[in-house]
Amino acid sequence: MLLELNHQKLDVYTFSKQFVLECYKLTKILPSEEKFSMCSQIRRAALSVHVNIAEGASRKCEVETKRYFEISRGSIIEIDAALDIAFELKYLVNFDTTDLNLSMVNSFKLLTGLIKATQKN
Repeated sequence: MLLELNHQKLDVYTFSKQFVLECYKLTKILPSEEKFSMCSQIRRAALSVHVNIAEGASRKCEVETKRYFEISRGSIIEIDAALDIAFELKYLVNFDTTDLNLSMVNSFKLLTGLIKATQKN
């Protein structure tokens, strides 16, 4: 973080950063055969959540801002779907998902609020 920009002051940015870190922790415990599939997919989507919030917040056009926030929220849904499979495969039996769940839910709710706010303008 070399620049000091407004998106860094957003609560959703803080929660999404925690969400990315939690996703990375989770992928470290997945089986090695998932390294190039599930691990990669979760990590790319998690990073997408965070960077699209930053990029969306920097846009001057509300339509563009909304679109980046929608992409970010879509990436959260993508991760949730991957986690659904991970749970079914019993990959997460020894992983405490409390912090992951909290950061995911908070990021999703805040993004939804930001999307709704841009729709009203």
